[in-house]
Amino acid sequence: MHNKLLEMETFVRVVEAGSISAAAEQLGVAKSAVSKRLSDIEARLDVQLLSRTTRSLNLTDSGRSFLAQTKDILAAVEIAESDAIGSRSLVQGKLRIATPLTFGLMHLNPAIREFLKLYPSVTVDIDFSDSQTDLVHGGYDLALRIADLVDSSLAARPLTRIRHTVTASPSYFNNRALPRTPQDLLDLDCLRYSGARDSRWPYTDATGQKGAIDPTAIINANNGAFLRDLAIAGSGVINQPTFISYQAICSGELITVLGDYSWREFTAYVVYPKTRYLPLRVRAFIDFLAEYFDREEPYWEREIASATKN
Repeated sequence: MHNKLLEMETFVRVVEAGSISAAAEQLGVAKSAVSKRLSDIEARLDVQLLSRTTRSLNLTDSGRSFLAQTKDILAAVEIAESDAIGSRSLVQGKLRIATPLTFGLMHLNPAIREFLKLYPSVTVDIDFSDSQTDLVHGGYDLALRIADLVDSSLAARPLTRIRHTVTASPSYFNNRALPRTPQDLLDLDCLRYSGARDSRWPYTDATGQKGAIDPTAIINANNGAFLRDLAIAGSGVINQPTFISYQAICSGELITVLGDYSWREFTAYVVYPKTRYLPLRVRAFIDFLAEYFDREEPYWEREIASATKN
């Protein structure tokens, strides 16, 4: 059984490292030893798990299935050992994360630094992309998603709410009247996030009446920080999550308009493959994120509330 677990661990390490030589270096063994372990697994199972070329390694369909089940088995062993000795030292290994670009840069950065102080034996491999990455085929342990979740193949844990506001630079209104209704925005220079599935700006007024506008944007971009900086420079009006614009709102570089209206709202989730067992490092990071981000009132909302009271 020990040899089987060693072979399984080697197989997972090769997949995650992307090459036999990289896996051998990480495991501290000869490249030939890693190759032999892989060959032994395939010979014992009588199936090809990896398609090897001189430049790349690719999982076969059997390899993908074996990888998922192998991770479950190794995670179960981790949990059993942890329960036996009650030690956090077993929280170790590479944590592969996918996250939206701006949220990751602004808010996951400090969270990861705090997590690594608690678990110094963990390493992090992070991918920044606003597109929804395929966790299973991409080999990721988890991802941050800001959306209405529709993928039932993933487990999800809510982290915090994501609220949108309409803002612009005070200088933008030097020669313009402040908008009084959402329809007034149609006459202004709107800057729009092009990565949204729906181009409209939905809203709810103070009486609960719902509506939506579909402004013609003078600039479309797939990055919220880029649009925020344009708005600060006086280029137009943005409708974006407060986690992007909160610092500019607090400093007065941006002002909120149509504050009596509620705009689009999402939830930030951590999502991960539905497996019976999660590696300890993944479980620990999910629990950490759930504590780090306040479910109802994230820290950027508290900072906005404090700044606007003064």
